[in-house]
Amino acid sequence: MSQDFEEHDEDGGGFDVDDWARLKPFIGSVATLEDVQARRAIFALGDTEDGETIDMDLPQPAIWWEDDGEQAAVIVQAEAHIGSDGETMEVLGLILPDGSGAVALMDDVDLVDDTDPTWRDLVANAINDFDDDSEE
Repeated sequence: MSQDFEEHDEDGGGFDVDDWARLKPFIGSVATLEDVQARRAIFALGDTEDGETIDMDLPQPAIWWEDDGEQAAVIVQAEAHIGSDGETMEVLGLILPDGSGAVALMDDVDLVDDTDPTWRDLVANAINDFDDDSEE
């Protein structure tokens, strides 16, 4: 699931390997639909119970394992919710290098630091792909 998340107007909200830490996390409470509409949060879950924030340092670089392969991301939102099946889901709001937002489960990401060579390569490749697409 991906959406445009352009809170940082001057650069479209994306990041590179040197400026990812400036991304503003959504912390302190579970996000509401109003938070998403105001672009303060990536997601809001309305069909779960007992939502709570996950205690982790944000923003946090990560490698997101999605259907198309691995992608560099920065986690800016982290919440745990109990689904209708009674299972706890750890849900993350991600910002991708091009500035778009995505939602992922904790099981689908690897937490890394900004010196991780794979993460750095994924960021550089994503930026190059984004630049190539915008020139067409």
